[in-house]
Amino acid sequence: MADIETGCAIVGAGPGGLMLGLLLARAGVDVTVLEKHGDFLRDFRGDTIHPSTLEIMRELGLLEGLLALPHTEAPRLHAEIGGRDITIADFSRLPTQCRFIAFMPQWEFLDYVAREAARHPNFRLIIQAEVTDIIDESGKVVGLVARTPDGDLTVRAALVVGADGRHSVVREKAGLEVESFGSPSDVLWMKLSHQPDDPPYTMGHGGPRQGFVMVDRGDYWQCGYVVRKGSFAEVREAGLDALRAAVAQVSPLPASRMEEIRDWADVHLLSVRIDRLKRWWRPGVLCIGDAAHAMSPIGGFGVNLAIQDAVAAANILARPLRDGTLSERDLAAVESRRSFPTRATQKLQLMMRRDRRKREGEGHGNRVEPAPARSGPPAFMRWIARWPILAHLSGRLIGLGFRQEHVKAP
Repeated sequence: MADIETGCAIVGAGPGGLMLGLLLARAGVDVTVLEKHGDFLRDFRGDTIHPSTLEIMRELGLLEGLLALPHTEAPRLHAEIGGRDITIADFSRLPTQCRFIAFMPQWEFLDYVAREAARHPNFRLIIQAEVTDIIDESGKVVGLVARTPDGDLTVRAALVVGADGRHSVVREKAGLEVESFGSPSDVLWMKLSHQPDDPPYTMGHGGPRQGFVMVDRGDYWQCGYVVRKGSFAEVREAGLDALRAAVAQVSPLPASRMEEIRDWADVHLLSVRIDRLKRWWRPGVLCIGDAAHAMSPIGGFGVNLAIQDAVAAANILARPLRDGTLSERDLAAVESRRSFPTRATQKLQLMMRRDRRKREGEGHGNRVEPAPARSGPPAFMRWIARWPILAHLSGRLIGLGFRQEHVKAP
């Protein structure tokens, strides 16, 4: 492949990377997005599109087309606590056009954004391009090297953006330092069929041993089961029958439905981590989304924070990239803008965990059990159950985040 020169090279065609590519191209910047996979078709990726993201799509004039794609809508989130159905997040009072979370397969969302971005002649998406290194000249990043089916590709750019997730090659090669906050749990994702008499909404299950969530995907449930950090090998050793029995204990679905977990290929491990970069940039390179701050799946914040990062980055960087005046001050301004909502969201997620010693507990041998050996639901759920008005506050925090970004006109 011929070498490429571009204004901005974005690594990773996830929600943050594609949104940033669309916004920069819309503002007149030459953009190249590199994606190591050949398509977007991967299960159990973040599929929650929050009201804040839907509002951004409205501002771009893309909301109607987005909502024409297959999706389900949740104006409220529910949990079962002590046999009672509790609304833990209510979006009905948000100051947005869409007062619901849209659950949409991420590949549908990404394909739609990529198609819209491709309408701009200065947008380029290269698939099957796995970035292997960055190009550093005198302490400044000036491009990258990617492996493609046609050989190595060199891309030189005024700015390289790492939007390549929690295992970011860009942040590793750039030597950006990561601060980790750990996590006491992992999540096992699986699919169970959706039957007419099932609960009619997306919900978490807050029974005697909190540790199960169901997301309505229309014709099936996407179910997440929490296990102790690093215990998946023990779970497998105990066998599928033990896993089916453990999930049946905390699931509101009939135990017979667990037979749909036929083999281990039906179980997908998500290794949960919470971390963030101590600094998101160095000359010539910037990280956003999970590459800058990995989130717990609690609240489905990850996708939407990445998109908010992208909007803030485009608002701040479009003009200097277009004019050729990009400076370190511009990169620092992006981090400054997005640092507070990142820290506040991670703090909220950490607060939602029980006392660390109780949650990590003692080893359970080969028994398959939820990670937190807790005697009841987390405190925030008990508060909402006691004061339902708090569901509107949690709806605002989940739906809009701590700092809502808006698209600037190009």
